[in-house]
Amino acid sequence: MPHADSSYFMPGASKAEVYEQVLMQAEGLLSGQRNWVSNLSNVSSLLWHAYSALPSPSSAVNWAGFYIRDDKFPTLASPISSPPLPSADGVSGVTISTTYASPENQLLLLGPFHGKPACQQIRFGKGVCGTAAASQKTVVVPDVLEFPGHIACDADSRSEIVVPILVRGETVAIIDIDCALPSGFDDEDKKHLEQLAELLADSCDW
Repeated sequence: MPHADSSYFMPGASKAEVYEQVLMQAEGLLSGQRNWVSNLSNVSSLLWHAYSALPSPSSAVNWAGFYIRDDKFPTLASPISSPPLPSADGVSGVTISTTYASPENQLLLLGPFHGKPACQQIRFGKGVCGTAAASQKTVVVPDVLEFPGHIACDADSRSEIVVPILVRGETVAIIDIDCALPSGFDDEDKKHLEQLAELLADSCDW
């Protein structure tokens, strides 16, 4: 089946049926590919089209994607300087630095997503995403305006669900879904997104 066809969801399907299709299609898209950049890119698209196929409030989802722990990005062993350009006498190279996660000071960096431009980094323990990452538990927020320390990347967002992706007892990434309506997520979303998180944990090289 062409990859694009996996984003088609039958009109009138229930939320449970759509999520079952998301999980089935995700498993197919992940088959034979363990690079998390490629896999999360396809899954974010899959989620975006799934929510748009559902009635309100799911159809009001305005952001669907991932944040990844900073040390999971391609990194350098230590900061290095690039060699000078040819014929650039007296011009030194450019120093390239990288960030590294530590137990006390871990960061989530923006990963593949669908929606408006978003915050590029979130510290563990901060906002809804950071809280889920640090606690290693799903966080469902019916009204983000009432969540202490909420990080407002998009003023249109009113509710949010964040699901950690856990590998060997550590949060390596999170699934983040925002909705433009209050109370956009329920136990059905939580159940199936946690199943998706387990699939991604097992199907990617972290």
